[in-house]
Amino acid sequence: MGHTGTGQGGRDSAPGTAAAAGPGRGDTRLPPGQRLQRGWPVLHYGPVPRFRPDTWDFRVFGATASGDKHAWNHAEFSALPRTTVVADFHCVTKFSMLNNEWGGVGAETILDLAPPAPEVTHVMVWAEYGFSSNLRISDFATERTIFATHHNGEPLTAEHGFPVRLIVPHLYAWKGPKWVRGIEYMVADKRGFWEERGYHNIGDPWREQRYSYQEQEGEGPQL
Repeated sequence: MGHTGTGQGGRDSAPGTAAAAGPGRGDTRLPPGQRLQRGWPVLHYGPVPRFRPDTWDFRVFGATASGDKHAWNHAEFSALPRTTVVADFHCVTKFSMLNNEWGGVGAETILDLAPPAPEVTHVMVWAEYGFSSNLRISDFATERTIFATHHNGEPLTAEHGFPVRLIVPHLYAWKGPKWVRGIEYMVADKRGFWEERGYHNIGDPWREQRYSYQEQEGEGPQL
């Protein structure tokens, strides 16, 4: 399952995302090393997948509480309870967008409908073409983590992740892949696509956790 997604922008050759205009370089909402940028660049690795509504589904599997897999087709996923999150967006390539309005399905909703087993510590987010990104369950389960279908009131474009991209506002944008197709609950950590290729296992922009060589003991499985 899954591919791409690095950042939020569009040609994600480097994991990251885009940024939009804001007050100025001295804005205290910018994490260290970040700059504001107008517009929303397209960044991703690999081609933009073709959306096929008749075969698209969203799956939750792995260590679920019931032991069962869960799946929603596109119509069913679109009918799930919706929420809106206003949040800043920080790309590991050092640009940021402020005050984005994301509309979609909250991660909390997925956790309620398809609960993880008590021993789950991490999730793997799967996207088109087998792309993946790992997250601690504590990062995934925040009330601001959202499976976004809209940005600033408009449906996402294909280049920006339509029909669904994950947004985890407090982490670098590559942690929220584009073109998401499902979530795997895990009882141990495992690195995703960019994490296996030298990016930090956690990705906290306020600590500038960009690269794996910066990891402290306990912040990720051995490379």
